[in-house]
Amino acid sequence: MSIRARLEEVDRRIREACARSGRRREDIGIVAVTKYVSGQTAREALRAGLVHLGENRWQDAAPKWRALQEEEPQPIWHFIGTLQTNKVKDVVGRFAYIHSLDRPSLAEAINKRAEQLGIRVPCFIQVNVSGEATKHGLAPEELIGFARTVADMRGIAVAGLMTMAPFVEDPEEARPVFRRLRELRDELNRAAVLPEEASGLSMGMSNDFEVAVEEGATWLRLGTILVGKEEAVP
Repeated sequence: MSIRARLEEVDRRIREACARSGRRREDIGIVAVTKYVSGQTAREALRAGLVHLGENRWQDAAPKWRALQEEEPQPIWHFIGTLQTNKVKDVVGRFAYIHSLDRPSLAEAINKRAEQLGIRVPCFIQVNVSGEATKHGLAPEELIGFARTVADMRGIAVAGLMTMAPFVEDPEEARPVFRRLRELRDELNRAAVLPEEASGLSMGMSNDFEVAVEEGATWLRLGTILVGKEEAVP
C-alpha cells in the first residue's frame, strides 16, 4: 500500500474519532515519524502531503534534513526524542518544534541557543503520566513549578504538553493516560503561570491514535502505520 493510500485510511479513522468525540478534523495535526525509514521514504511521505516530519536523533535525521532542503513544500521538522543538552546546538534552528522538554538544564540550553539565533522555539513539555521507569518526562506534580521556570525564557514558547502512553494491545487501556494529560494542560492554563495559553497535546501513536483523538490530541506522532519500518535505513 502506498503512503498516500495509508494516509487516506488514517485520515478516515481520525475523522471517525472526531465524529465520536465532537471534534473538528482541522484541529488535529499529523507528525509522520520517519526515524525508521530512509530519506527516499521520507521524501515520498512529504510528496504524499505529510509536511510535518518527526525524528528523534540528529545524527540519523541529518542526511534526510539535508536531502529534503530543496523539496517543495519544505518539510517542517519535529524533534520527538530525548534531547541531550550537548545536541541542542544541532537541533534548535533546524527543527520547528521540540516535543521533549523535560528538565531545567535542557530548557536553559534551548533558550540560550534560541536567543543566539534570534528565534523562539515552540516546545512541548514532556510529562510521564503513566509513571513508568522507562519513560522520560516530568512527574505530573512537577509540571506547574517547571512551567514557572520556563515562563521567563524568551527563547521558548510552551506549545503544550506531550506524553507517551504504555504500549498495550487494547488502546482503551491508554485512555486514562491521555485524559490525564488533557487535565494537566487545563490545570496548567488555569494556573496562568505562562505568558500565553498552552493549547497543544502531543499524544497518540500508531497503535492508539484514535483514543488520543477522542481525548483531545492536537498532534499525533504516527510512524509505522503511515510510512512503515525499514530494516536498514541508509
